[in-house]
Amino acid sequence: MNSNQLNYIRTEEKKYHEQYFEENSLFEKGTWLEKPSPIVLDFLSILNSLKPLQILDLGCGVGRNSIPIARKVKDSGGHVVCVDLLEKALEKLAVYAEEYKVDSAITVQCADISDYTIEAATFDYIVAASSLEHVKSKSNLNKVLRALVKGTKASGINLICMNTNIKEFTLPSGDERQPLFEILIAKDDMLSILRDAYRGWEELHVGEGLLNLEVNRNEIPVMLKADHLIYVARKPSGSFL
Repeated sequence: MNSNQLNYIRTEEKKYHEQYFEENSLFEKGTWLEKPSPIVLDFLSILNSLKPLQILDLGCGVGRNSIPIARKVKDSGGHVVCVDLLEKALEKLAVYAEEYKVDSAITVQCADISDYTIEAATFDYIVAASSLEHVKSKSNLNKVLRALVKGTKASGINLICMNTNIKEFTLPSGDERQPLFEILIAKDDMLSILRDAYRGWEELHVGEGLLNLEVNRNEIPVMLKADHLIYVARKPSGSFL
């Protein structure tokens, strides 16, 4: 993908998300912001909640997962670092964090996750929910996965939710169009990449689901279809890297 294609995709994705976040509130019924991803909270619960957990939410948006996580870890001194490329999303997240009284447990950082630096053995739990399909390239994808592995503490957990086999169709005609995503990859190929990246870790969960979501592409209604891959793994307890 050349730089012009990348810039076009990112411009259109920015338009869609910023418009969606303006028109819909966090936890609003009938939207995809209505609830956190249940599996994100399920695997958070198996970590030691008595210690102050350090958590990274990559591609956090307005806090659909970050704020519920912060509510669960705040009392034990836990902290959530929330990273996203969209400044307006982070501004709304900061407002919501105050509204839900978790602002002391949240740090927001505006960054492209393709280039985001993670210090070694920093986080107990890393969540990348519908964000890795937006890194710049497949080579960047592998670089980010290496950073996640290195940045996780011993016995820490990584949870990745990623859309694969992505297709887009113009409505109402149903004509297939070019998907506006940086990473277009088959589900089985992505699972192989994940298993290679997390070799030696304990595989806790592999799941999948079908995504059917109507989105707005420059005022054109589009149906987005994908296979939603979920991968969860835990770093060995004796690992120092």
